[in-house]
Amino acid sequence: MDFIDKILEKIKEWARKIIDELLGPEAEPEPELIPIPVNEPRRR
Repeated sequence: MDFIDKILEKIKEWARKIIDELLGPEAEPEPELIPIPVNEPRRR
């Protein structure tokens, strides 16, 4: 049983490597934008 688990792990590693080569590495989430305060002119 341990032998089969090792084989499955190797197959998963190879599949990840192939997918990374074809599609690029996993996309990282975009950093959250920080709001910048803007001075608006006062209304008359």
